[in-house]
Amino acid sequence: MLLFSLGLILGLVLLVWSADKFVDGATSLAMHLGMPTLLIGILIVGFGTSAPEIAVSSIAALNDTPALAMGNALGSNTANIGLILGISALIAPISLHSNVMKKNILLSLFISLLAGYMLFNASLSFSEGVVLLVALFSFIGWTIRGGLKTRKDSLINEMEDEISHKTMSLTMSILLLVLGLFLLVGSSQLLVWGAVGIATILGVSDLIIGLTIVALGTSLPELATSIAAVKKGESDIAIGNVVGSNIFNILAVMGVASVIAPNGALEPEIFYRDWSVMFAMTLALFLMAYGGKRENNRIGIEKGAILLLGYGAYTIYLAMGAIAL
Repeated sequence: MLLFSLGLILGLVLLVWSADKFVDGATSLAMHLGMPTLLIGILIVGFGTSAPEIAVSSIAALNDTPALAMGNALGSNTANIGLILGISALIAPISLHSNVMKKNILLSLFISLLAGYMLFNASLSFSEGVVLLVALFSFIGWTIRGGLKTRKDSLINEMEDEISHKTMSLTMSILLLVLGLFLLVGSSQLLVWGAVGIATILGVSDLIIGLTIVALGTSLPELATSIAAVKKGESDIAIGNVVGSNIFNILAVMGVASVIAPNGALEPEIFYRDWSVMFAMTLALFLMAYGGKRENNRIGIEKGAILLLGYGAYTIYLAMGAIAL
């Protein structure tokens, strides 16, 4: 038990560190290659912060533990909204100004419904995984196309300001990119090994471990990014970081995992309990962004507390269910 716990903790620490270095290296290298700032920004907001979930879920699928992979994706999305936006809103009110991000929030709601439709039978087929990956690349293309037409959007301006501070030499960029990628894969393998070992000893399902410990650990990059953003008054990055990550978690994380290990047997609760809570969180974010008068479309202390309490209640419910087993 101690060895598995150490592996899990060390894997999480290395995972978060390597993901950060991987993103910094990739961002700087892209700037050296002359890649458009908007495209770099999309990768930072979306793929960058979802890199831990993608790596962990891919390794989990390869190790024939699809429940851990899917639990990681759904649990991370729930934590992103309930925990991360909840904590961020308690630090400073989050106002939504970006039209690009408002469209992405609406899109995330539809993507969540698509995931629910696919998970209704408690499994994901190879063809469904392909559909999710095709939708991922379509989303990236649509976002770039829309962003190029909306140069004055507040989210794009905030991302350009953030990216301008991530410059380094070409040699260092390549070094960080390679090192980050190598450690990202290795730490994911270590984390999955520790998580599965703990689940086996405690008699807890891989799904529960993926929804809680693994999901919380892989969401740490989003937590750090959103807290730093709200402290600097960059509300659109704080929300964009979460929404972009959630879209990538469904399309990329679930897509890759189901292509690697299609039709893996999952517990029925993954739809009735876990997807339902994730969708409720996504719907709550949508209503906070669109519901009521324009001046009320922000996440303040009260709404942040509601999100945080909702996430806390869900986590306690999972823990009590695991103890009862």
